[in-house]
Amino acid sequence: MKKFFAILLVLAVAFSAFAQGGNEAAKTDAAKADKMAVAMITDYGDITDQSFNQSTYEACRDFCKANGDLKFKYFKPSADSTAARVEMIDLAISEGFNVIVMPGYAFAGAIAEAAPQNKDVKFVGLDVSEYDLCIASGLTDLSNVYCMVYQEELAGFFAGYAAVMMGYTKLGFCGGMAVPAVQRYGYGYIQGADLAASKIGAKVEMQYAYANQFFGDADITAFCDTMYKNGTEIVFACGGSVYTSVAEAAVKVGGKFIGVDVDQQPIVDKAYGPITVTSAVKGLYASTQATLKTILEGKWDILVGKIDNLGLVSEKDVELNYVGIPTKTTKWVDKFGVEDYKALVADIISGKIVVSNDNSVKPADNAKYGIVVKDLGNIK
Repeated sequence: MKKFFAILLVLAVAFSAFAQGGNEAAKTDAAKADKMAVAMITDYGDITDQSFNQSTYEACRDFCKANGDLKFKYFKPSADSTAARVEMIDLAISEGFNVIVMPGYAFAGAIAEAAPQNKDVKFVGLDVSEYDLCIASGLTDLSNVYCMVYQEELAGFFAGYAAVMMGYTKLGFCGGMAVPAVQRYGYGYIQGADLAASKIGAKVEMQYAYANQFFGDADITAFCDTMYKNGTEIVFACGGSVYTSVAEAAVKVGGKFIGVDVDQQPIVDKAYGPITVTSAVKGLYASTQATLKTILEGKWDILVGKIDNLGLVSEKDVELNYVGIPTKTTKWVDKFGVEDYKALVADIISGKIVVSNDNSVKPADNAKYGIVVKDLGNIK
């Protein structure tokens, strides 16, 4: 969470010294709340994906319910295309929604098309980068747009470091598609495992692949079956519902699993048994709620036009960070407990440890200390 987010959570609304002025301010805030209407548009997934869409949906739903039952609705595009996303944005606006929340880089084209045509609507993009929005999609006017991205390489780093410190030496990575956010997760995962291996003198191997889609199927499951049967002990499933195939393969042979985006332990372990070791998470829920709170308070001007890069802000209270691993469900061990994790966070904040976010470097080339990475490319 960037500093201004932390400030927003503790600042009180300034009122006039005069009673009449205070009453007018209260009326103004009430009017803003009445007018705020939030629409969430899903990408190519659904609100039950146990990942990006679901976390964003729940953040919007819970915020609106907690703030006087603000008008809220989610919309699901009929296809995985910019045209279908724009269609849902237009539908939401026609129904009176004036805050549009969209999770995922795939919305860049839709924002670039819809935002200039709807200046009275606030567009909020999660995981929509400057490259996606301004370079690839050509949007130059961000006067009604706010986006945030996350330092996935750090979350992946923590997951890889933890896995090796927990004793796993044959690791796997099964990403969705080779898009920047997934690549940063994966390359950070390699760097974390590599550093941990050098620290304890372990020989670590990693099988690295992309499903080339964001859902599991028989082909992905078969690939993961082979990965586990060939000795892989734990796989980082990084890409929407791809986790289903990884989990199905893991449970057959007693393998282990690492989740992504949100803490996937509750849903995965309930469905497949106790296979989840940790999850590489980012604060989708918290950042969405903080953004909506800012809008509701009439402070849109401090967000609009920005693309914020959210990462680490606290070494003491790691739950405040926008990326990391969950303290409650991670399977801590003597060699790597919560305090060790906090020390690792502190080393990154201080600059003692530097994690690269360069997704132009091939997976195998991200290792510095001897971890062997076999890049298997796309499964499909």
